[in-house]
Amino acid sequence: MSGSQFIFTGTSRGIGEQLAYMLLEKGHIVHGIARGTPERLGTHSNYRHHKYNLNETSGLEGLMDHIFEEIDPDHADRICLINNASMLEPLKAIELCDATDIHMNVQISLIAPMILTSCFIKKTEKLSIRKKIINISSGSGAYPAPTMSVYCTAKAGINMFTQSVGAEQKNRKNPVEIIAVNPGMVDTEMQRLARGKNEQEFEMAKAFTHAFESGQLLSTEEIGAHLLHIIDKNFESGSIVNYDEI
Repeated sequence: MSGSQFIFTGTSRGIGEQLAYMLLEKGHIVHGIARGTPERLGTHSNYRHHKYNLNETSGLEGLMDHIFEEIDPDHADRICLINNASMLEPLKAIELCDATDIHMNVQISLIAPMILTSCFIKKTEKLSIRKKIINISSGSGAYPAPTMSVYCTAKAGINMFTQSVGAEQKNRKNPVEIIAVNPGMVDTEMQRLARGKNEQEFEMAKAFTHAFESGQLLSTEEIGAHLLHIIDKNFESGSIVNYDEI
């Protein structure tokens, strides 16, 4: 990879922060979008931080306008959008979830990536350089876990959205390669949050704890290195890529 520009959500922690750091270390430019400010990334001259709450979906088109004002496609051999940010909660039976939490989860985990993808394709449709969108999904998008209905539904939506847009792009003159990646189980703050939940309220807490205690979780460094390979590799547009298949 050389001369690449990345637009990346959720760069303030977890997988997003680690992968963004690895991309910066390779000399690429990263335009990070997150509510928090990642101190480790801020020291890099190639990091551009955009402090933004993805729940505010009405402002995303303006945000992308601003980001693309900072991108010079004449000096880039690739532009890549990575929709990484998502929300795990609410983790409880659906009748115990309030409307605000359901709405926020779907806004951040599904609606925001859809809008950002739409903007990205519009902004790059005339560019002949390589263009790629990576949507970070989850095994939960295919597994109907109890007390995780909102998260599972959003991730299933990401998978179907990726496949649908991939089908749209196949016959375009300057197509965008779009894939969804299931990174497997990674030791992140979201995992720690799930392990700390009351088992009576969150049925899957025991399974998350067992995965941690039995050493099944990947480190963010491990998945970061794996995602670097996925970024570089060509896939059929619309593919759902599982960690253990690459």
